[in-house]
Amino acid sequence: MISKKALLLGYKTVTRGSFGNFRFSRAYSQGSTGGSGSSKRWFGYCLAGAVGYAVADTVEYNSKVRELLGVKTTSEPEIGSTLPLNQLGPAEYCTDEKKLEQVVSELKKVFKDDKEHFTETKSDLDDHSDTYFNTHHPSADQRPRIVLFPSTTEEVSRLMKICYDNNVPVVPYSGGTSLEGHYISTRGRSTVMIDVSKFMNHIVKLNKTDLDVEVQAGVPWEDLNDFLGDHGLLFGCDPGPGAQIGGCVANSCSGTNAYRYGTMKENVVNLTIVLPDGTVVKTKGRPRKSSAGYNLNGLFIGSEGTLGLVTEATVKCHVKPVLETVVVAAFPTVGDAAACSSNITQEGIQLNAMELLDDEMMKLINSSGATFRTDWKEHPTMFFKIGARNDNIAQQVIKELQRIAEKHKASSFEFATEDDEKLELWEARKVALWSVIDASKTKNKNANVWTTDVAVPLSNFAQVIEETKEEMNKSPLINAIVGHAGDGNFHAFIVYNNDQEKKICEEIVDNMVRRAIDAEGTCTGEHGVGIGKRKFLLEELGDAPVDLMRKIKLAIDPKRILNPDKIFKIDPNEPEVH
Repeated sequence: MISKKALLLGYKTVTRGSFGNFRFSRAYSQGSTGGSGSSKRWFGYCLAGAVGYAVADTVEYNSKVRELLGVKTTSEPEIGSTLPLNQLGPAEYCTDEKKLEQVVSELKKVFKDDKEHFTETKSDLDDHSDTYFNTHHPSADQRPRIVLFPSTTEEVSRLMKICYDNNVPVVPYSGGTSLEGHYISTRGRSTVMIDVSKFMNHIVKLNKTDLDVEVQAGVPWEDLNDFLGDHGLLFGCDPGPGAQIGGCVANSCSGTNAYRYGTMKENVVNLTIVLPDGTVVKTKGRPRKSSAGYNLNGLFIGSEGTLGLVTEATVKCHVKPVLETVVVAAFPTVGDAAACSSNITQEGIQLNAMELLDDEMMKLINSSGATFRTDWKEHPTMFFKIGARNDNIAQQVIKELQRIAEKHKASSFEFATEDDEKLELWEARKVALWSVIDASKTKNKNANVWTTDVAVPLSNFAQVIEETKEEMNKSPLINAIVGHAGDGNFHAFIVYNNDQEKKICEEIVDNMVRRAIDAEGTCTGEHGVGIGKRKFLLEELGDAPVDLMRKIKLAIDPKRILNPDKIFKIDPNEPEVH
């Protein structure tokens, strides 16, 4: 058996030259002068070195062997079930300008140089990098080199293969409505962006009997809902205006209807995914249930474009209720309103939606004139959406709601009797964010709005939201709270005008998130992690679960090219990301 000493010395000898060269010959001849024993020993060392060098060169992932031989393992992780960041070497991306120009030229050829399918103009690159309502904004140099607009899954596959072969980072893009810096090109001008919104925006097929619909990733959810509405159906999720199906999948969206119809995780039947190396996979067929293999839907939903690029999805449809009405109730405190919502859930009353707006939000809605009414009670207010098969059932539910609301000190209780009233009452909830933006812009056109969310168990909802509101009200900043009360999820809108106010805002958000985590909740209910909440993901889950996610990421994307630096760190030498 060859000793460690022999392997090490022989390896060093051989790596100073190669078999048969002058250095090797000199080492052998010098060894020979010491007699036959020395000669044999040196020959043995050199032979062992040759074997060791071959082993080290071919067994790429056996870091134990490489460590034994003195080979530095900078980019090859230890073999294990998880992957701590300190086991990774730096990510290596193409930064050579000449090489990048060649890659861009090759990407354009996929579209036969048709300029409708790509853009390199500054305004388009800026538009694909940031929005006013983003919580985390990119630096001036964090722009993609080019934005590509494919038409088919096959084109996306070809684009991904080119980028993979050349170590070029890729950022997926659809509606651009995310909040936590999800599509920032952290690797700057080395980055290619693939935007599915321009040409991959078709509804492929409605399977009405099966209650599902096949769509491309660039379909806006509102357009899908309009289409389904003509067939007496609806899409279960309702995120922010402009969101598209690809982004809904990537961020695991939900919205006001999640209380009744579930989040994106519950509404996806199957996905067509293009992996980092261009491989196309379809997660499953169209059965309502399956126990065949791993749940690949669950792996890709919420992965924020870090594991694969969604090109198509089959999503569930829901039958629209025969009738729907809206109830609005005002309460003395946000805690009373939150307690009312928890009580409703605990009693098993089925509603289509249950939303909470605090008193500051109601004031902003009145002052902005964003709805037909400007006389809303400026108290914490609950909005209930009731769906039923007939009016008798709806009236019975309204009576139950009124009973519980009065138990929790409701100061008013009104419900819609006509379609116009229903739209008017619910409109106040849907314009919440825009009312905050209008209020901030009225005072300072350069004002910024920080929008964030958390979710907690229902039993802790009232306490966490009250403590957060108390801290927000003590600050000098314009603020408001909106909550998906049915599932313990609430959003904070905070306005800041300068760096000093931004620090106050950051402290409020940090405390809000940690308060939720301490209450056995999560740092984000539906906005995702992106860049903005990476540190909180670690605080929420601890190292091992995040290290497991990193292991999965590297298994699927070993070159780390897909949406780098999002959710968790993938590079110990990561540049400043925002």
